[in-house]
Amino acid sequence: MSSVPASKDALVLAINNSFLKLMIDYRSVPESLSRECGIDGNIKGTMISVCDTAAYLIGWGRLIIKWYDLKAQGKNVDFPETGYKWNQLGELAQHFHDEYRQWAYNDLLNELEKTTNNVLLLIQNLTNQELYHQPWYEKWSLGRMIQFNTSSPMKNIRIKVRRFKVARVSDC
Repeated sequence: MSSVPASKDALVLAINNSFLKLMIDYRSVPESLSRECGIDGNIKGTMISVCDTAAYLIGWGRLIIKWYDLKAQGKNVDFPETGYKWNQLGELAQHFHDEYRQWAYNDLLNELEKTTNNVLLLIQNLTNQELYHQPWYEKWSLGRMIQFNTSSPMKNIRIKVRRFKVARVSDC
């Protein structure tokens, strides 16, 4: 069995599983450590915080909704985001970190849950055909674009957060 979702049900399951596991780890990081830079960033040689990883996931989740809404209205989508090219994803990640820099840790986690639920609601309102059986962005299906920006980074970030916890939190 492939770890890459190829159906609506598999995508929902992948997002839910990744999200639930990640939230357990997030909730076990003390707020006092949540802004400590100790996680490899998206730009080589940079370090980010646990809060920054949540901001990153919120940013991408919101972009998914924005992309879909714009395309549904027949408007042009500036992929990945206005002012950024695909070879500037590190800078886009930094933009997400900056956007949520002043948010409290618990507020970030609540916003991540809300954003993830909005992505799941979008998926629930689409068919398998719409998600997986037609190109949506260049050669990629909408389902694959969602997976690239939700469950996949959630899995990668969970590994990084767990490493951070082991290094910083004595009771992990």
